[in-house]
Amino acid sequence: MKIQGKMFLWLAVFMLAMAIIYGLWSKEPAGTTALFLAFGLSVMIGYYLAFTARRVDAGAQDNKEADVADDAGEIGFFSPHSWQPLALAVGGAFAFLAIAVGWWLMYFSAPLILVGLWGWVFEYYRGENRTQ
Repeated sequence: MKIQGKMFLWLAVFMLAMAIIYGLWSKEPAGTTALFLAFGLSVMIGYYLAFTARRVDAGAQDNKEADVADDAGEIGFFSPHSWQPLALAVGGAFAFLAIAVGWWLMYFSAPLILVGLWGWVFEYYRGENRTQ
């Protein structure tokens, strides 16, 4: 995981350089702001990956002598199916539509978002998946 952290930090340096060059050259605030925000996001992700790399075992990607087969095996647990992201997506779509159409749509989007979020958090506490 160390290499992923380094890659994002290198990307952050590149984004910073491009944001400065773009800002000076174009004098356009929206694109410059977006590039500076991309720089900030790259720094956050790179720092998180570098920070957690110290706490986990070294992976095959950190070993220069590793083969592809060295990284085989179980990676982790991933949810096989869930309907909760659909409720969150519909609720989020209504929330963004409320900005364009009217704030009254928030009355429909807020319950959908809350139900989807509640269901996603407590998905493995009830039903057929409670033992996973």
